[in-house]
Amino acid sequence: MIFRPRVIPVLLLKGQGLVKTKQFDKSQYIGDPINAVRIFNDLEVDELVFLDILATRENRTISPDMVKQIGDEAYMPFAVGGGIKSTADALALINAGAEKIILNSSFINNPELVAELASLIGNQSVVVSLDIKKNWLGKYQAYTKAGSQKVNESILDLVCKAERLGAGELIINSITHDGMMQGYDLELIEQISSAVNIPVVACGGAGNLRHLREATDAGAHAVASGSLFVYHGARNAVLLNYPEKKELINNFI
Repeated sequence: MIFRPRVIPVLLLKGQGLVKTKQFDKSQYIGDPINAVRIFNDLEVDELVFLDILATRENRTISPDMVKQIGDEAYMPFAVGGGIKSTADALALINAGAEKIILNSSFINNPELVAELASLIGNQSVVVSLDIKKNWLGKYQAYTKAGSQKVNESILDLVCKAERLGAGELIINSITHDGMMQGYDLELIEQISSAVNIPVVACGGAGNLRHLREATDAGAHAVASGSLFVYHGARNAVLLNYPEKKELINNFI
């Protein structure tokens, strides 16, 4: 059996709709999340990620009702993130149908939540996501609150802490590359992947299948993207899409 990395569409929730951003800004409405799930069911995607980009700012979690609607429709496993601050928040979302919980700001503010959740729902269901870009000195730095608030701790210290506390997976999202479709930040992927032993999911920048292969060659265990799977053609028309299984296998062998 030929192994290939997981290829994961990332869908951003804003209110009741899906949007796509560029460098965490300028969100464009994409469509209805439940309709997107149905399309991705037909396309037989590996996995889905749903992130509510307003939840932390509005002091709430991603909607459990929305997660239940997604869970009732989705044939594939899916992860959810946005505003999760406690074990109760996480359990509500797991009970609604999510397979994995994604922690971002709460990992920075309360890292022990990772250990609590790993003990409660299993390491495989706890994902730490970091939004990263270079500062004016050319050094990588993590940010929270949709890329608006910088984190003083080094990214290598952060990812090693996440692994030590029991996270089963890391999502590494490049703010600079987000939505640009010019390729992943391969230097960043290499740095993170060489520092930890848990799976690293690269996110931010994919514009074609070659970019996916470049990310895995740089050390990513899985690859995620928004733009690649919601836009189509030279004019970036909104059209949900996903490569056929044979095409993906050929891309990675």
